[in-house]
Amino acid sequence: MQTVFTPEQLKDPATANSEKILRKCVHCGFCTATCPTYLTLGDELDSPRGRIYLIKDMLENDKPADSRVVKHIDRCLSCLACMTTCPSGVNYMHLVDHARAYIEQTYKRPLLDRIYRQMLAMVLPHPGRFRTALTAARLARPFAGLLGTLPGTGPMQAMLELAPGKLPKATGGADPGTHQPSGDRHGRVAILSGCAQKVLNPRINEATVELLTSLGIETVIPPDEGCCGALVHHMGRERDALQAARKNVDAWYRQIEAGGLDAIIITTSGCGTTIKDYGHMLRLDPAYAEKAARISELAKDITEYLVTLDLPKNEVGAGIRLAYHSACSMQHGQKIKDQPKRLLSNIGFTVLDVPEGHLCCGSAGTYNIMQPEIAGKLKARKVANIERIKPDLIATGNIGCMTQIGSAMETPILHTVELLNWAYGGTKPEAVPEPRKKESLVAAQ
Repeated sequence: MQTVFTPEQLKDPATANSEKILRKCVHCGFCTATCPTYLTLGDELDSPRGRIYLIKDMLENDKPADSRVVKHIDRCLSCLACMTTCPSGVNYMHLVDHARAYIEQTYKRPLLDRIYRQMLAMVLPHPGRFRTALTAARLARPFAGLLGTLPGTGPMQAMLELAPGKLPKATGGADPGTHQPSGDRHGRVAILSGCAQKVLNPRINEATVELLTSLGIETVIPPDEGCCGALVHHMGRERDALQAARKNVDAWYRQIEAGGLDAIIITTSGCGTTIKDYGHMLRLDPAYAEKAARISELAKDITEYLVTLDLPKNEVGAGIRLAYHSACSMQHGQKIKDQPKRLLSNIGFTVLDVPEGHLCCGSAGTYNIMQPEIAGKLKARKVANIERIKPDLIATGNIGCMTQIGSAMETPILHTVELLNWAYGGTKPEAVPEPRKKESLVAAQ
């Protein structure tokens, strides 16, 4: 794509980087075939190619963002399916991240929109506040239907409907500190405990610690780590996102200096995509650029790390048909596709691919709150595709997907690590169904 940025404009590092990305686009349109919003809405401006045109026009002409641009950029899920499809290597992720930051600087949103976004930024990254908010949401949930009659209340209605009826209690198995291996030590890792995940499902982190320590891995949860910054990053709040990144870089670097780290383990794939991008996000900060790049190199999804340990096979999951839902941030953002399925097959599950598995479920961080209508259509499409293969159980590696899909299905959905922990001697999740008899398993296939 030809660009006409001036030398003065290109002095800005973010603009210079976006200009390089724009030049790689050849207008081929392959991205439209895998873009969930284009497939749902049928509007060229709701495809990656259309959004690229809007971003190019806005940046080249130094125009403040307007409502038209904002509408179509806000509708982007950042699922990154377009990057998997693109034959030209266009880094759409960095381009749309820059566009969101530009919008935040140049566009004043309507009042209600500003309130919702500020509320999400102030609550979700902070576990204590988030737990309090969910408690309040349970009390207000009976009135969610009434909100649908009032203009501009869609996000509030979505928040209430997504709030779980009951919050699980943490057992203390994933408290901050060092968790020693049960036998000889074979490695040392840190874990991102996260923010929303440890409130919605603390068992995920507990299962991770239980599994790793049983395998001889010393597991550290730094007390001074925090939210990865993904939520505010995707809102265009770059100052807040970089502040969160620096805090985590410092926390993990202290652990590197204290005893070394083989990896930084991530159990929420949305966080993993962002942490693996810390090197890019902090590339212009001389105090953090080198350290952030090192942290990005160490960041590994839990399944990405476990496949390096050569775990033995067993038949714990035999007789259970398991649908594996690959989160967008896993398959498109981090290019992790086969490792989780190999690990699950290795423990006896009949692992099933979900039809149209490349399409987003509509969760996408806060997307199902801020864009509830589109998210609802994507959820219905995902649920219908999962139901087609008649699974007994669903596994995935992202708490957002678990919440989104689980809100519309009776089939249990668990994190991959919960199943792996059970297979290697850990606690069995209550939601695991009884195995089918051999003849019924064959009939289902």
